Amino acid sequence: MSVELNHTIIHARDNRESAEFFTDLLGLEITAEWGPFIAVALSNGVTLDFATIPADKIALQHYAFLISEEEFDAAYAKIKQRDIEHYADPQQQHPGTINHNDGGRGVYFMDPAGHAMELITVPYGGWTS
Repeated sequence: MSVELNHTIIHARDNRESAEFFTDLLGLEITAEWGPFIAVALSNGVTLDFATIPADKIALQHYAFLISEEEFDAAYAKIKQRDIEHYADPQQQHPGTINHNDGGRGVYFMDPAGHAMELITVPYGGWTS
């Protein structure tokens, strides 16, 4: 049997706020709601299940998303338009800009719950055949 990631739970102060921030930024849709979860399906079948928990229980996580050049253009335009603080690097040493690693582009920013989000257009190490 092959192993695939099916879903992950993302802790949020407000599950709807975080899910809508994410879907709006990347042009996705909320795909399901049940119990404490608001789910967003990604193109590879993985779902992000946003769950509201007390703010003091949220541990910072890092989520990186591989997207197309066109999706990057659209998302980055929204980041700039909404004055979302963003960086070219995870150490936050290069504010207000993007990186050009491995022949692609990347950007880091925080979501409403304080998770470190990353958008990249080329996987680390570049594309392999």
